[in-house]
Formats: sequence, structure tokens, C-alpha cells
Amino acid sequence: MKLYKVKKSNIDKRGLYASKNIKTGERIIEYVGKLISKKEAEKNPKFDNSKDIYLFNINKKWDLDGAWSFNTARLINHSCDPNCEVEGKGLKLWISAIKDIKKGEELSYDYGFSYSKEEMENFICRCGSKNCCGYIVREESRWRISKKFKKSNRINK
Repeated sequence: MKLYKVKKSNIDKRGLYASKNIKTGERIIEYVGKLISKKEAEKNPKFDNSKDIYLFNINKKWDLDGAWSFNTARLINHSCDPNCEVEGKGLKLWISAIKDIKKGEELSYDYGFSYSKEEMENFICRCGSKNCCGYIVREESRWRISKKFKKSNRINK
């Protein structure tokens, strides 16, 4: 039995939800796709930030294009208070629980986007968690978003 099911998301369009209780540390789903070079990703209009992108950074030279129907893991949304994380090496990337997840809860992880004032406005966060900074920015960089900046630019939920 799969540990997840696809449903309409409270965060963004569709998402994955726990189909049963999941314990901390349990592997839920593998993130799969096609290996492409960073150069290819930069040139390809498919990866324009104005569209949905399912591109996973592997290393300095390679990315994993996860925009394939067989990659159900692409539907997991970002959250500033995630219940999952991505672990693994190379092309074996797994989404695993970092806390106990109850049946019916939406699965989420921190997308790990770097902080950039110029780019972060393209990545509005709608996770709704208490510690949401308003943008999809990795946890280590969220402190850089001042309260004034958050208040003036955050979309009301």
C-alpha cells in the first residue's frame, strides 16, 4: 500500500497526503526524473521561473528534471514547517518523514531555495505555517527577511 495519495492541496494546486500514519524516518517516495546538465537547464525555456518547475539540484554540474508524470513526488509542496526532507545521494533521492505524520496530513519539505531579493518575489510561499516568512527560502536564510519586508510584501492568506 502506498503511503500517500494525490489530492487538491491547501498550499498550491495538488499535493501528496499521507494515506496512513507515517513514522519519523520512514521513506515515503522516491524523487525520480531525467538527469540534465546545468547548462541545459539554463537554456531550456521549460525551466522559466514563471512556470511550475520540478528541477532538483544534484550537484554543481547536474540537475534532475522531475517534470514527468511518473514522478509523483514532484507534487509535494514546500512548507516553512515541513514534515519531510529529501535524503540520498546521486540519483537516489528519497522523501522521508522528519516527524510523525498523521493520516490525511499534507506532505511537505523545505525546497531549500537560496535567498535573493531579486528572485524570491517569484516564489511566494502559501504554506500557512506559524513561522512562514512569505517566500520559499531555505530555513537558514529566512532570518534575512526583515519584519518590515515581510509585512510590506507578503500576500494575505
